Amino acid sequence: MEGLGINLQLLIVFVINFIILLVLLGIVLYKPVLKTLDERQARIKESMEQAEKIKQETERSEEEIKAHLEKARKEGQAVIAQATQIGERLKEEAKDSARQEAESVISKARTEIQRERDKAIEELRTEFADIAILAAEKVIKETVDKKKHRKLIDEVLKESTTFKQK
Repeated sequence: MEGLGINLQLLIVFVINFIILLVLLGIVLYKPVLKTLDERQARIKESMEQAEKIKQETERSEEEIKAHLEKARKEGQAVIAQATQIGERLKEEAKDSARQEAESVISKARTEIQRERDKAIEELRTEFADIAILAAEKVIKETVDKKKHRKLIDEVLKESTTFKQK
């Protein structure tokens, strides 16, 4: 081998040195690097799992929030509908109250008008009787008994269609 320019002793030393270097690198460098890479891979995997958990929790929270918002919207619509119904009921009650009050006022006015009418007719009768007595006294030139004359006039008025009470 010397003919080729290879020194066998030197080659053996180089091979032994190379094997020692490989063993030392395997112990000192390869195992710690593999350990570091494994730890990093585990951290990345753990981070990915946490990210997935957070994503799932976020989706679940979003669903809960949507459900709460829907529930609040429905409750709001129910409150609005209830307020509308109460408003309509109050409006109807106010209309009924106003109608009843108007009917009461009209009824009182009619009663008052009827009473005033009856009073006016009675006053007219009295005045008419007095005028008739005076006219009759002047015509006959004598005074007729007032009671008798009034009785006569009342009978005439009762028979008269103009002064009959309705």
